[in-house]
Amino acid sequence: MAPIPTPPAEPQDSPDAYVGLGSETAERLARERGWSTVRSLAPGTVITMEYRVGRLNFEVEDGRVTRAWKG
Repeated sequence: MAPIPTPPAEPQDSPDAYVGLGSETAERLARERGWSTVRSLAPGTVITMEYRVGRLNFEVEDGRVTRAWKG
């Protein structure tokens, strides 16, 4: 049987640290901290719910991050 692959490590970073930041600042900071994909979404945007290692999602309203989560 083939071994189960080990997923790449995610940055040791709390999504809560981005809440309240301006969206451009949050995106730049997330990339600097090692997130491979950063996704900004408007409130209520319909998205798929698959988990992607290394992806950080931001919900942005009026240019500010109101919610952030991994995957």
